[in-house]
Amino acid sequence: MSKNTRIVLVFGGFVTAIAAAFYPIFFYPLVHKDEYREVQKLHRTGINQADIQPVGVKVWSDPFKPTGK
Repeated sequence: MSKNTRIVLVFGGFVTAIAAAFYPIFFYPLVHKDEYREVQKLHRTGINQADIQPVGVKVWSDPFKPTGK
């Protein structure tokens, strides 16, 4: 195996490992927004956010809900 092929394989393996690590953290939630909304709704039932929020910190809002215009 030539030196260039080995370098390409090592670099490609590194990029693949990074992509595999980022998929469940970043890309899966972006694609499955409705699933994450339902899970959060289930886990947050019965919790009054204003009671548990530290003083001076904005109350949590839905990060998937579009804001603005």
